[in-house]
Amino acid sequence: MTTSCERRTMARAPSDLELIRELEDVAEAGLNQHLATTKNWNAHDYVPWSLGADFGALGGREWDVEQSGLSELARVAMITNLLTEDNLPSYHRAIAEHFTLDDAWGAWVNRWTVEENRHGMALRDYLVVTRAVDPVELERARMQQVAAGFSPGQQGQGAVGPESMLDALVYVTFQELATRVSHRNTGKACDEPIADQLLKRVSADENLHMIFYRGVAAAAMDIAPDQVMHSVFRILSSFQMPGFSIPNFRRNAVKIAVGGIYDLRQHIDEVVMPVLRYWRIFERDDFTPEGLRRREELAVFLAQMEAEASKFEDSRARYLEREERRAEAGRSRGARQLSRR
Repeated sequence: MTTSCERRTMARAPSDLELIRELEDVAEAGLNQHLATTKNWNAHDYVPWSLGADFGALGGREWDVEQSGLSELARVAMITNLLTEDNLPSYHRAIAEHFTLDDAWGAWVNRWTVEENRHGMALRDYLVVTRAVDPVELERARMQQVAAGFSPGQQGQGAVGPESMLDALVYVTFQELATRVSHRNTGKACDEPIADQLLKRVSADENLHMIFYRGVAAAAMDIAPDQVMHSVFRILSSFQMPGFSIPNFRRNAVKIAVGGIYDLRQHIDEVVMPVLRYWRIFERDDFTPEGLRRREELAVFLAQMEAEASKFEDSRARYLEREERRAEAGRSRGARQLSRR
């Protein structure tokens, strides 16, 4: 007599199309929950239009960094967040290809696209009207970013790309939550009330998007636990934020991490582990030997990531201490020079 574990081992893994059909009711319920929960808002309500002025082409002043009310860290984070949102055409294509545009799935994909588009509109209007960043450089970066598109694993883009519907579902679950954390902390770094309110609004949307994907993935786990476990390990062990093709992304990602907006510790504690706990990855007893092997590999990877996070935190603390000593020395020299006058 075969056990349930043995029967699952012998059973054929469902295809993407079969999973999409079987998860249709879950997607529909998630969409209805989203529509009942989300709050519609207008991008123009978060832009201080009275601060606007013409640029050089219309006889006004061209941009200068002294006009910006944001710190360098806040500018870098805001630009990175906006350029990430700008690649929406590629994201829409990717999720439409891995899911479907039929029925509830299609309704969700289009609703998600509408809401994500609003994020980019609001962020760009805020940054240009307040002269927070160089609009010419911002447009150049947008052109480069959107022309490159989002094609992980293709077109010379080295990140591992989703190979299945479950890969895509797992990726967007972690990515939406990561984006929520990044937006929320960027709002705090701006130290400006309107920017903070705007990014609170955007991060709330991202959290609701995550909830949809997380719920569908949880249902998929009950149908095909080994397949989802494979996707979880594959995606987490090669995870990159979708803005990896942004010009100077790596350099700016370091600044963002050092500034406490999004670093490896936050990635583990605020993104990875909450989702894994929700899916009960380490409590489930329905994996076959193959699924158990992937779970063990995930545990090893998480331990390595934890060690890297601790090492980064120590390095950042030493760097910030050095910077503070330099700043204090500079203040002391300035004070002595003033006293001699």
